Amino acid sequence: MRRFSVKRHLRNTLHSYWMIICLILLIIIPILLGIGLYLKSKMLLDNHPLYQLLFSSEWKPLSGKFGFLSFIISSLWVTILALLISGPICLLTSIHLTQYAKKRVLRLMHPVIDILAGIPSVIYGVWGILVIVPFISDYLAPMMGKQTTGFSILAGALVLSVMIIPFMLNILIEVFSTIPEELSEASLSLGATKWQTIKFVLLKKAFPGIISALGLGLSRAFGETIAVLMVVGNVTTIPKGLFQPGYPLPALIANNYGEMLSIPMYDSALMLAALVLFVIIIFFNFASRIAIINIEKND
Repeated sequence: MRRFSVKRHLRNTLHSYWMIICLILLIIIPILLGIGLYLKSKMLLDNHPLYQLLFSSEWKPLSGKFGFLSFIISSLWVTILALLISGPICLLTSIHLTQYAKKRVLRLMHPVIDILAGIPSVIYGVWGILVIVPFISDYLAPMMGKQTTGFSILAGALVLSVMIIPFMLNILIEVFSTIPEELSEASLSLGATKWQTIKFVLLKKAFPGIISALGLGLSRAFGETIAVLMVVGNVTTIPKGLFQPGYPLPALIANNYGEMLSIPMYDSALMLAALVLFVIIIFFNFASRIAIINIEKND
């Protein structure tokens, strides 16, 4: 009996240590990633002021000019527009599936959402080239009095919005599903309509989860690469409209990394682009986390 107890104690201790090691690894990996990117981009940072790199749009690597502003602006354009398109769709769909639709509809939708989430991004990129780009160049832009090839910020945002829908929708469905039914029943018993209950009770209760889902969707969209670079045009200018081409940071890295490794300063510039992308994503994650904490405190 004593021998069995010692073995069980030893097994529990090993499991505890293993979980602590995994936790430490999860904390350390982003720190190591940030340090590695900083060290790789240090050569460029030592030779150029940071403000000049971030706020200049002049990108002429062979002349020693590395301005990232056009890439940063393109990334913000595509990401925020994709979030504005997909956010309301995900929110209304999740409300319908959890509050109005029958349970079997929700059970049917789960595998559909999982399939959409599992489709490789290159497939979305091909779909964007075959459908979205011609639709913009042949129909949407002429309707707005514009001329474009279709390879534009809008094409990138539309493709990206479809890609992040399953990711955000899954989180929002979980958020609404975890709200206690007693809240709805109490509101309805006081005479509120179904929509008033959703608007004034459920949405308020789910607000931190909605912010979290949008924040994670934004971070996911910001780093998406292959599908966006296939339809966004990849032109190093600051886009001034939806129908103009852009060149997001992930596309810059994916298009040039590998070919430019033999040029140390260019390699360092691409690593700085990755570091900027990394910092922006961390900023958005922290901002959404702080917003959630403040909302929960006010409740």
